[in-house]
Amino acid sequence: MEIRELQAFAVVAEEGSLSAAARRLHLSQSALSQTIQSLERQLGVQLLLRSRTGVTTTEAGSILLREGRALIAQYDRMLAAVAGRDGAGPDILKVGIPLELPGDLLPGVLTELSTTFPLTRVEVSHASSAAQLAELEVGQLDVALVRECPADPRYDAVLAVEEALGVILATVQAGKLTDPSGIQLHRLAGLDWTGFPRSEAPIWYDQLAATLRAHGISLGHQSAPGEGSLIAEVKFAAVGTGRAFALAPPDWAQTLPEGVTWRPLIGDPLVRRTWAVWPASSRRRDLAALVAALDVT
Repeated sequence: MEIRELQAFAVVAEEGSLSAAARRLHLSQSALSQTIQSLERQLGVQLLLRSRTGVTTTEAGSILLREGRALIAQYDRMLAAVAGRDGAGPDILKVGIPLELPGDLLPGVLTELSTTFPLTRVEVSHASSAAQLAELEVGQLDVALVRECPADPRYDAVLAVEEALGVILATVQAGKLTDPSGIQLHRLAGLDWTGFPRSEAPIWYDQLAATLRAHGISLGHQSAPGEGSLIAEVKFAAVGTGRAFALAPPDWAQTLPEGVTWRPLIGDPLVRRTWAVWPASSRRRDLAALVAALDVT
């Protein structure tokens, strides 16, 4: 019996579904099923009861799950000790995130990580993409969630989130511009874009600005170097005048004030991508697990 087989069985038991466990482990369902069947053959007992609604553990499976978790935890402690981190308190994994990250992204990932690596403590900090990459370069972050993927061999990256952006604008303007399925981007010409300063994410800003300009849209207020992002209240005030718009995904966490509304853009011409970026030289297993859980490709 291999530790990876125990780990796979524990995930299946926790998820109650082979398909859900396969997604979590980044395996095909058939490969995971073969792993479980191999484990059952080795032990000579049935571990799971399969039904249309999922799987549950047998009595033998419940025993294996309880004892297997203890072995997995001991295995992780052994690796930490060999790496010289035993007795020094929890490992700290420093994660940078941007503003407006989808609210349901990190909680599930961190819960999964805490199950697999209970000794790892995650420290999350908000910063712009440029600031995160600067912190990553000097070792102040272990992984950065940023809006642009650096073309630098010192870093590895995976795509974590893709969000089709819609538009926030005055409700009166929305009534004039909205077709049955949304707003065509070129119809925003004549309104100013209220956005973020270029210094926060230069590559993403330039891509966004080029698309807006190609549709005849003014960039509006140009932030001075070092000026931070506009807070939501300032954006709403600008949008509420009827002379500007802002961009946001459909599940944006902010509550829109009266007189302001969100509408989709027809054809999804603006897609915001967020990458997880980390040093290519890293050999941390907890970091690898975090990245694997974030990878949407």
